[in-house]
Amino acid sequence: MEMPEPMSVRVEGEYFVARADTEQHGVWHLDWLSGPNPGYGLTIGRSARNWGSRAELENAARDFLRDVDPATCFLE
Repeated sequence: MEMPEPMSVRVEGEYFVARADTEQHGVWHLDWLSGPNPGYGLTIGRSARNWGSRAELENAARDFLRDVDPATCFLE
């Protein structure tokens, strides 16, 4: 399966860039571009080792934002 290109993901007014991991098939790194902490974000992977869909990336980003502490902008 071909390596996907990086893509922009917008969720609840926040911006992420999703990058496929070149070493781990099916793993994405999402950098929170609009967040206050440079370099902060999340990593998701699929046990099926396929790349999944844009909707899955959006759902993961949405879950991440739900769990971020509003005072620190880090996961609780």
